[in-house]
Amino acid sequence: MDPEEVKKLILLGLPDCEVTIKGDGSHFDAVVIGEIFDGKSLVAKQKLVYATVNEAITGGQLHALSIKTYTPAEWEKAKKLQIS
Repeated sequence: MDPEEVKKLILLGLPDCEVTIKGDGSHFDAVVIGEIFDGKSLVAKQKLVYATVNEAITGGQLHALSIKTYTPAEWEKAKKLQIS
């Protein structure tokens, strides 16, 4: 898979989110920003994202995905602190 394919999978399941993917073909880092994460625990946020790529993981097309999730407000704060 390439980063654009991973991004498309996440956006299919979470269409109102902003998604950035970096990676090398088997290991990817995802930053996903959306209001959908408001009030959810870290685990619940990650489950939402993993649900969008689960078929690719179980099918072997996607091997490793590191996920960072933010609400838009959390993202603004993280950018100021230079966390991504």
